[in-house]
Amino acid sequence: MSGTDKLTNKIEELSGKGKQAVGDATDNRDLQAEGRADQGGAQVKQAGEHAKDAAKDVKDAFTS
Repeated sequence: MSGTDKLTNKIEELSGKGKQAVGDATDNRDLQAEGRADQGGAQVKQAGEHAKDAAKDVKDAFTS
C-alpha cells in the first residue's frame, strides 16, 4: 500500500468519525449514518490495499 493511499484512507476514516461524533452530539441521524458510511468505506479500501500487498508479497516470495 502506498503511503498516499494509506494517509487518504485514514483521513477519510477520521472524517467519518468526526461526522458521527457531531451527529451524536446534535442528535442528527443522517450525519451519524454518513459518518458510519465514510468509516466503512475507508475500512473497505484499506482491506483492499492490504490484500494487494499480501498478493505482492506472495508473488515476490515465488520469484525470489
